[in-house]
Parts: sequence; structure tokens; C-alpha cells
Amino acid sequence: MPRALITGITGQDGSYLTELLLEKGYEVHGMVRRTSSLERSRLVHLYRDSKIYGQRLFLHYADLDDPTTMRRVLMTVEPDELYHLAGQSHVGLSFEIPESTCDLTAMGTLRLLEMVQDMRKKPRFFHAASSEIFGQPAQMPQDENTPFAPVNPYGCAKTFAAHMVTIYRKTFGHFAVNGIMYNHESPRRGENFVTRKICRAAAAIQLGQQKDLLLGDTSAKRDWGYAPDYVRGMWLSLQHATAEDYIFATGKLHSVQDVVETAFAAMNLDWRQHVRKDNRLLRPAEPQRLQGNPAKARRLLNWEVSVTFKQMIEDMTKTEHAQLAGA
Repeated sequence: MPRALITGITGQDGSYLTELLLEKGYEVHGMVRRTSSLERSRLVHLYRDSKIYGQRLFLHYADLDDPTTMRRVLMTVEPDELYHLAGQSHVGLSFEIPESTCDLTAMGTLRLLEMVQDMRKKPRFFHAASSEIFGQPAQMPQDENTPFAPVNPYGCAKTFAAHMVTIYRKTFGHFAVNGIMYNHESPRRGENFVTRKICRAAAAIQLGQQKDLLLGDTSAKRDWGYAPDYVRGMWLSLQHATAEDYIFATGKLHSVQDVVETAFAAMNLDWRQHVRKDNRLLRPAEPQRLQGNPAKARRLLNWEVSVTFKQMIEDMTKTEHAQLAGA
């Protein structure tokens, strides 16, 4: 039975990856912070299943800024595959807490790489990089050779981490992969992300639980995909014969306004009656032209997206509606 260790296991991607690996017969271990509430987390359905939790799924307390706990977990578990998904991943928040963002996202990755360097049996290592490393790129779409040019603290921290993964691969021979992940969403997306905020508001307004939705720049465009598709790409990248870097993206751009119109239409609402602009929500620097070219992942991993943008936003909104109606 192959053994995997996931940092950030309680997040959107971590929960989907856990389900995927369990389906494929893995023993799955996850690092969780002591502040994580498992009863309210995305793993609760697995945590409460006695046939899974404590049998094939195990959780360990550790923090990215606490090397002692991380090293102890790594040496105890001795995973075949290590998926590094944890970190401060909210772009807007990174302007308010740049130092802790860099400590967790940049230095946390370096700490893990150093620990892997000391292991007798080195696991295959996946690092969840981000399209934010490209910032405002000169070329569209971006591929694996596009120069890094971050414009926010989160993107800068991810750039450092991605460079370190490449260095450890080339210098020390680690099987280390950067998966450059473009925006990917699902009903499990955090409530502080704009897609979830919009879908939840549309559902709440339809139910009479909310009147208006305040947003910043709705013209901003992103390459948005479906999280379970991207998690499948993570696993595929570690099954390949050689360690490579990959772009995981749809190759299609949609605006925040597209999210608004799709979500409100799913609730049979006219968004014009409810959406208001709030300049306080504008970011100091906004990445532009972030559109990925997933040709390499398609060619080498046979990776494809399975859910359209419209299907994804409708699903997110209807899931919110069902949850709010039953609350």
C-alpha cells in the first residue's frame, strides 16, 4: 500500500486529494495545525468513518513554522509521496501579513526540502505553486518557460518556493515537481475567496437572507478551473517517469463579472438589483493576463479538465443554496 503525506490536508485541495488517494488504495497521512477544527473541516465525513480514520487515514499535528514537529512527522511516516499544499494562500491577505505569508509559504517549503534531503528514502515531492508567480506576464498564455514576475507578497513567496524546488531537483536529484496551479474552485472553496463569496451571496439573496453583495473590480479576469481536476493533475505528476514542472489551467479566461452573472442566473436573479461596487475591496496591485497553457500536462500526463466554468459556478451556487436552506 503506497503511503502519502499531505500538508494542508484540511483545505479544499487537501480534502479532494485525500479522497482521490484513498480511492487509489493509499494510506494517507496529513499534517494539521492545532488550531484546525476537524469536526468542522472538509474532512469531517472521513474523520467520522471508523473504517477509514485510524485505519487508512491518519492526522498529525504540525506547523510549517515549527520544524521540530514537521521533521518528527516526516521521519515517522516515511511517505512514498509528499504533497505540499499548505501555506497562507490568500492573495489579498498577503498584503496585510506579508512577513508571515513569506515565512509559511516560502520558508515552509524550504524547511520541508531540507528535511527531505536528510531522509534515507526520499519521497516524491509535489509543490503546489501558483499562477501568481507570473504577476503581469508579457506573454499570453503562460507556459512552463514564462519568466516569473510576481506583483504581490503571496506571488513572491511562491516564486521563492518554486525556485527552491527546482534547485533541489537539479542539484540534489530530488524527484520534485512544481505544479503551477491556476485558480481552481469548488463548493469547498474558502469563504474569503471571491468565487465562494459571490455564489454564497446569490444563494442567500434568493432565500431572503441577504440583500446586497459588495465587490471590488469585477472586470478582473482569471483562468478558473475545477479543483478535483487539478488534484488529479497533482497525483499524475508524481506517477510520471521523470520530475517535471507543469501548468494546470483551462486555457480560458473569465471575469469576476462572469462569475456574478452565472451565479445569479442560477438563482433566477437579476444581479443588477443586488451587486454594489466597494472601492475598499480593490487590491493595491492586481495580476493581469493570467491565462495558462496546459499543453505539457496534456501531452505528458494525459491530463484534461472535466467540468466547464458554467457548470462549476452553478454547482457551487446550488450547493450554497442547499446548505443555507437547511441551516
